[in-house]
Amino acid sequence: MSALAIALDALYLDPNVGRDAVYIADGGAPVLVRVVARRADVVSDFGDARLWSETTRIDLRVAEVTNPRPGDRIEIDGDAFLIQGEPVRDRERLVWTVDLRPA
Repeated sequence: MSALAIALDALYLDPNVGRDAVYIADGGAPVLVRVVARRADVVSDFGDARLWSETTRIDLRVAEVTNPRPGDRIEIDGDAFLIQGEPVRDRERLVWTVDLRPA
């Protein structure tokens, strides 16, 4: 295991950063995972207009969720979300970033 993977595990296990969640693949069984929430707003350009939207993004460890897909469900603190769009892996291939929408 690389030093980066060890540091990443420590980050996800930190109760101030990581949170418990339940990941449910479409047609699969629930799996307890740790996530890091990113609830940043997004500003998108559309022609001459700039559109602001609230987003819910989270990071999942590849070690826990090997292949998240659009439509898979994630429950965080009693709130249910569906993955929308294609998940993106980081350069080191250790973390998935997924966009969520309310279920």
